[in-house]
Amino acid sequence: MKNSKRRRNVIFSFVFLVLGFMIAFSFQITNKEQKQPILDDSQFEKDLAIRDELIEQEEKNNTLNKELIKTQKKIVEIEKQLSSEKSTYSNMAEEAEKYRLHLGKVAVKGEGVQITLEDGDYQPEEDNVNNYLVHEHHVFSVINELYISGAEAISINGQRLSHNSYILCNGPVIEVDGTQHPAPFIISAIGDSKVLEGAINITGGVKDALVNENVKFTLERKQAIEMEPIIASK
Repeated sequence: MKNSKRRRNVIFSFVFLVLGFMIAFSFQITNKEQKQPILDDSQFEKDLAIRDELIEQEEKNNTLNKELIKTQKKIVEIEKQLSSEKSTYSNMAEEAEKYRLHLGKVAVKGEGVQITLEDGDYQPEEDNVNNYLVHEHHVFSVINELYISGAEAISINGQRLSHNSYILCNGPVIEVDGTQHPAPFIISAIGDSKVLEGAINITGGVKDALVNENVKFTLERKQAIEMEPIIASK
């Protein structure tokens, strides 16, 4: 009987203990829920307005990014066009410089060759002394070969030639653009000295032809040749 009563007391104590724990836990949960803020209609509308504003701002950013990409593409196209125009203008400037050199309108300096043509030693047994003189066609043959080989500028006895220069033979002298020059005739040419020398000295070329016609021929490669611009044509 005592044991049964004691067991019942233990059970009741355990039940009351669990029940007290449940009540305390429930009280804590209720207390936390009461502390949490309750959103009213005003706060909800504010949050909704902020969310809508963020969405709108994001859409604007997307639109601006698309416009930025388009603008960048246009800039790239403009840069390509400017690069092409720059190349074109550069080529035009180079061509203009070549024309000015050809016209003799600008001073020029560079490597090249110097060719000297002298009258041959006259043989008394020969009837015609002209066979030992340098004539305009001899000078022409040298000048033409030099231009073909890439000479940028040419002068005869210091007188620079232009695009419309003329050479005439007048007895023992030649006339260049109205100015007479006696032999020897020193022809200076600015350009690649190796190329010019090779073209003149090629076997069966200009040099051999001149020597065969009793013209004394010498050629020197020069590191620096200077020519002043032609001030005015005569």
